[in-house]
Amino acid sequence: MAATDKLFAGSIPEIYDRFLVPLIFEPYARDLAERLAKIAPHAVLEAAAGTGVLTRAIASRLPADARLVATDLNQPMLDYAKSRQPDVRIEWKQADALALPFEDASFDAVVCFTMLHHVPSPYLQDRLFSEVARVLRPGGIFLGTDSLYSLRFRMLHLFDTMVVVPPQTLPDRLRSAGFADVGVDVGRSAFRFSARKPALNP
Repeated sequence: MAATDKLFAGSIPEIYDRFLVPLIFEPYARDLAERLAKIAPHAVLEAAAGTGVLTRAIASRLPADARLVATDLNQPMLDYAKSRQPDVRIEWKQADALALPFEDASFDAVVCFTMLHHVPSPYLQDRLFSEVARVLRPGGIFLGTDSLYSLRFRMLHLFDTMVVVPPQTLPDRLRSAGFADVGVDVGRSAFRFSARKPALNP
């Protein structure tokens, strides 16, 4: 992941945000932000924020007293996202989603947007799910979407580390990571998954 991530620097974040975001990502970001808004969480972690398309959509819908921590492995992408969204409720932090630098049970909700296809193996995807489960509070929500799964073969020249895992396998894998009430919504051009973490035993 790290080697490929270094490619997203220089003018790439601006180009990505200017052209690819309106073309592909904005509708999915709005959809995910609306789903999150219905839950009304007060502490939200965004993994792999990129240039902030989802961050902006979430920020426009969160309560005034909410807190959003937007993370990304790639600092130039994060810097660009921060420049687009000055908001005191948002903390910007470079972080690897496979080793989140947060204490257990820190967030009401975790969101993950168009990231899963970049994680280079199913094993590492399962590690991501486990990390998300760890930082969620009891009863917390994990919402994710990936708009590139059906576009994989047209996008290989841009993203060369894609791993496509059938969305139908996700419920069992999310339950193995510690989630319950798992749902996968497969559309014509995307899959979306959501998972509610079960209450922990005292």
